[in-house]
Amino acid sequence: MLSITVIVILVAAVSGVVNVQIEERQFQKAIILGADQLTKGITSAIWQFMLEDHRDAAYQVMQTIALKQGVDHIRMFNRSGQIVFSTAGTDRNTLASVRSESCALCHSSGPPRERVDLSNRVRIYRLPDGHRRLAMVTPIYNEPACSQAACHAHPASMKVLGVLDVALSLEALDVEIKEFKLRVLIRAIVEVVLISLVLMYFIGRFVTHPIGKLIEGTHAVSQMELDKPLEILHSSEELDELAQSFERMRERLREAVAENSQFTQKLESKVAERTQQLKAAHQKLLQSDRLASLGQLAASVAHEINNPVSGVLNLSMLMQRMLKDDGVPPNRLDEFRKYLGQVTSETSRVGRIVSDLLAFSRRSKPHRAPADLNQIVRTTLSLVQHKLKLSNVEVESRLADNLPPVPCDPSQIQQVVLNMTLNAAEAAQPKGGGRVTVSTEACDPVVLLTISDNGEGIPPENLAKIFDPFFTTKPEGKGVGLGLAVSFGIIQAHGGDIEVQSTVGKGTTFSISLPLQQTASDTPPVLEVARHG
Repeated sequence: MLSITVIVILVAAVSGVVNVQIEERQFQKAIILGADQLTKGITSAIWQFMLEDHRDAAYQVMQTIALKQGVDHIRMFNRSGQIVFSTAGTDRNTLASVRSESCALCHSSGPPRERVDLSNRVRIYRLPDGHRRLAMVTPIYNEPACSQAACHAHPASMKVLGVLDVALSLEALDVEIKEFKLRVLIRAIVEVVLISLVLMYFIGRFVTHPIGKLIEGTHAVSQMELDKPLEILHSSEELDELAQSFERMRERLREAVAENSQFTQKLESKVAERTQQLKAAHQKLLQSDRLASLGQLAASVAHEINNPVSGVLNLSMLMQRMLKDDGVPPNRLDEFRKYLGQVTSETSRVGRIVSDLLAFSRRSKPHRAPADLNQIVRTTLSLVQHKLKLSNVEVESRLADNLPPVPCDPSQIQQVVLNMTLNAAEAAQPKGGGRVTVSTEACDPVVLLTISDNGEGIPPENLAKIFDPFFTTKPEGKGVGLGLAVSFGIIQAHGGDIEVQSTVGKGTTFSISLPLQQTASDTPPVLEVARHG
């Protein structure tokens, strides 16, 4: 709007200046024509007196005319340039130079000109007081009536007898021009104001208001408020078409957003359904891995239980032989008590083994609570101790004292320790005299559980795949490749991580880190297991 106002002002200013210049030239042209008519009228009025040689009468006529308003002075020059008459009176009978303003028009260069155009006979100059004057020189020609008169001595060859110089004041014209300029300025200001008001109304009505509505519409679309229609009516044809195009775009965008929302809802529903299926599958994997581990423990536990049971059977037979009809002989009472104590010890050992096996095999709901990681490790190692002895693998535990409680699911962490320990034992078994080291360490803000073996190590090409489900390097029938995958998922679900360092021919170390602070997420490890699949 400001730029349009500036353009209107510039157009009005240029128009006013051009108008003033045109009017000023018209005024000037009119006064020049008036001055020409005045000088011709003066020459006509004094022609008869000059013809009859009545100079005083001619001078009196010019004196009378000089008294009129607007006439500054009237002078008459003879052919020699002498001022023979002047209404000013001070310069009479003086000789003017050919370079003076009155004479230079005809005598500026070469011989004097006899015929001079009207535009060349006029000069406008400014007095020291600032007022302008218009002076016009009119040649007095030697007409036949004058050259043939008996009283004159001017030959016919003399074309110009003298010059009449009339000076007119332009004060009235300057005042009129000044007033005209003022009127033009006032009119320009009024025109600018009226045009600006009209433009403001029409631009506001047909441009600014519709564009404002369009801007509001774009803001609403940017805020995804797609239910607000754009109401622009009876504006310009271009803006109406633009508004209609914008409305079509808004409707299509609203439909697209609605379709996208429906698609998103369907996708979320499918993802939730798939997540539940994956959770169920993960629980089955956990149970399958637990059952597989339980199967591996069953044989070793059976052997471990067999020894104390055989001992109890032998001791009971000895005690039965010692027992007589009248009771235990007094001399063998201490021996009987010794055997009875051994029976009690062996049956207690069997009870502990069975209790640990039942605790491992029992399916419990996932529940996280602060737990003693060292106790979990000890319980797990007691389960696999006999199996490791049969495999000729020695287990060394380096459990840190005063280890802080770890928020975890003890059953799941026990399964991780069991899987890692059995894997380490199998890796160290081929060497004969293998060694597995299990250690714990507090490294705030985590607790480190490290399981190392001195086995053959893992080839570099397999390191990136050991946590993939169903990946295994064991012979067929020895494993299905779920142990490490399930363990990795459990640790990830607890907010921890597993790092592997392995050197072929020297052994492998698994470092498990568990955070000491409960993580915000209770998501089961199914997603991590799925990632590795």
